[in-house]
Amino acid sequence: MKSTLKITSKGQVTLRKKMMDELGVQPGDKITVEVVEPGRAELKPAKLEGALDKFIGCLHEPRMRALSIDEMNTLIAKGWAGELDEPDDA
Repeated sequence: MKSTLKITSKGQVTLRKKMMDELGVQPGDKITVEVVEPGRAELKPAKLEGALDKFIGCLHEPRMRALSIDEMNTLIAKGWAGELDEPDDA
């Protein structure tokens, strides 16, 4: 797909809906622009900063044993039912 865009005095461009659909982005999302050679750039959806690979392991407490799936499910069910006590430091 090819589209001609006008650059504003602030250096901004507006992507047409069809272009946004092709990129899989929506208003408010971020995109990256990379110059691949002089006079040519590539546009891609930006990776989310909170990507899963950054999240994995962030909750690990070395002194605590890991919960089983059954224990996690029980805690989740109690949380949704409002049956969990609030932490003391909350």
